[in-house]
Amino acid sequence: MSQSPTPSPKASNPRLRAVLGHEFFAPYLWKRRIALWSGAVLVALAAIVFARASDWAFALFQKIIAHGIWIPLIMTPVVFGLLCWLTEGRLRAARGSGIPQVIASIHIEGQGFRSRMLALPIAVSKMVLTIIALMVGASIGREGPTVHVGAGLFYSLGRRFGFTDATALSRFILAGGAAGIAAAFNTPLAGVVFAIEELAGTFEHRFSGLLLTAVIVGGVVSLGINGNYAYFGTVQASLPLGHAWLAVLECGMFGGLLGGLFARLILLSRRGPLAAIGRLRERFPVLFAVGCGLSLAILGVLSHNAVYGTGYAQARAFVQEAPETAGHAFTVYKLLANVVSYWAGIPGGIFSPALAVGAGIGHNIAHFLPNVPEAAVVLLGMSAYLSGVTGAPLTSAVIAMELTNNQDMVIPIMAACLLARAAASIFCPTPVYKDFAERMMEDFERQHAQQPEAENQPDDGDEVEDLGASSAYTDPAEPTEASLEDSKR
Repeated sequence: MSQSPTPSPKASNPRLRAVLGHEFFAPYLWKRRIALWSGAVLVALAAIVFARASDWAFALFQKIIAHGIWIPLIMTPVVFGLLCWLTEGRLRAARGSGIPQVIASIHIEGQGFRSRMLALPIAVSKMVLTIIALMVGASIGREGPTVHVGAGLFYSLGRRFGFTDATALSRFILAGGAAGIAAAFNTPLAGVVFAIEELAGTFEHRFSGLLLTAVIVGGVVSLGINGNYAYFGTVQASLPLGHAWLAVLECGMFGGLLGGLFARLILLSRRGPLAAIGRLRERFPVLFAVGCGLSLAILGVLSHNAVYGTGYAQARAFVQEAPETAGHAFTVYKLLANVVSYWAGIPGGIFSPALAVGAGIGHNIAHFLPNVPEAAVVLLGMSAYLSGVTGAPLTSAVIAMELTNNQDMVIPIMAACLLARAAASIFCPTPVYKDFAERMMEDFERQHAQQPEAENQPDDGDEVEDLGASSAYTDPAEPTEASLEDSKR
């Protein structure tokens, strides 16, 4: 009598076969997970190194000016000119905040364009040049550059892991930007909201897992190294109903108007005095940067060195109601310092300096509301001005709450941010990052139409090409019919 053959393990274990065949164990998905986890760890480590190097650089600058308040009058203009010259060619994408470059890279799926904006040399130079700028007192922040670095690291890592699909890489870029802002401020929720509201401009269900994974892994690394802390320290402030809510109205209106004005100033316009400034910068970029550095140094002398750097110390003093603060004139001086630093075309962001100006606005408004808690008004001014500058009210509200570990001010802060966004639209209808990104996209489309064959060449590495003239850094380009129709909508 013949014996029946022994069943194979696969046939005898249908449940095991079903489990192993589940989507969770798919090699493609595990490759993506490993890429995301690795990228999140790298971004967190890069953000920590960047933050500490930036603090060291500005501390060095403070030691230098202790030997003479006149030293920046010579040192700052020279280095501003040098930084502008270094970023005139292949490193042009390293200029400015970096957030517009990320937004444009998400929406333009051309591999050549993305490599020019997010290549590793751009990310490294962004960090190094921003640190050098802080070493000479530039009124800039590191948060925007950290977003740029995070997106660049995720993009490069995604390609190294073999992800070539343009849509998949878009998600990597978005996740990297979210991890960057979360690691820079230690604000995980703000990282997710910022990615949805500012970077992507929309919400897609497939993005949620990538964003949360990147932010959580990066947050764990940051928490393990830096500990659990609030950027400006815990602020125990609340705003009772009634007369105190005048602060919401005043901070929302004044913060929004000044934020929109700042955005309009750094964007420059196509007509009038601002257009003339843009043409001057385009014609003599290095000399113009030298002039901006000299203007910043003069503002530093007038403000007794209060306008240099990110403004973190001044903002913290305002929000913590310290006995000694930068004073009521700080708001105007710091706003002007932010403008000339951005006009110079050097690498550096606007987040931290904007928070400092906003804190100054709140401090000034609190002077006219003696019966309202000053810390609460400062917090409202900070979030409202940031909302006016960025045009992102939800992100601004979440950042302000996470930076101060304050949940009691949720409703007042959100109300002030919404008012500020509406007031800012008087001067700047299009959010500043989106406007810069649209200029980059228009330049790309124009250049692509002129040289389609060159743009479609395969790109096998992180080579950085010369961007040439770009309206995102120089004089604004003339509006296209498509952009005019979009603005009307």
